[in-house]
Amino acid sequence: MAAKAFPNIKPSSRSYSPGTFPQRQFQAQNGAVTVMRYSNQRVNSSLRLGFSNITDAQAADILDHYRNVNSDWDYATFTTANAVAGVVSGDMQDYIEEVGALKWRYSEAPTVESTFIGRCNVSCSFTGFFDGN
Repeated sequence: MAAKAFPNIKPSSRSYSPGTFPQRQFQAQNGAVTVMRYSNQRVNSSLRLGFSNITDAQAADILDHYRNVNSDWDYATFTTANAVAGVVSGDMQDYIEEVGALKWRYSEAPTVESTFIGRCNVSCSFTGFFDGN
């Protein structure tokens, strides 16, 4: 398992969710609630990137990245040159880059929508998985 840097293409849109802590809630018949926390690490963060009006060559770079990451069960990394571009706060950058134990993997294949000759829109979805390291 190795990191594969996402192509240096800046997204037009981005949505991020930090995920949750794995836990289970149990409720007794009298209404008392007990929570069993299974880890102190977040899991299942999500990141959705939208790229508008990019070239077909850039879309092909994203599709190549998808193939390279998934052919060996590797993971994607992001920097301020790509997915984190435009995020001003260093603290927020750390979340999107997932500085820590979570690794970004594609949730699904990227979707490509042709808009004009040589131009398209691409959407990518990622999930942050905890690999136990």
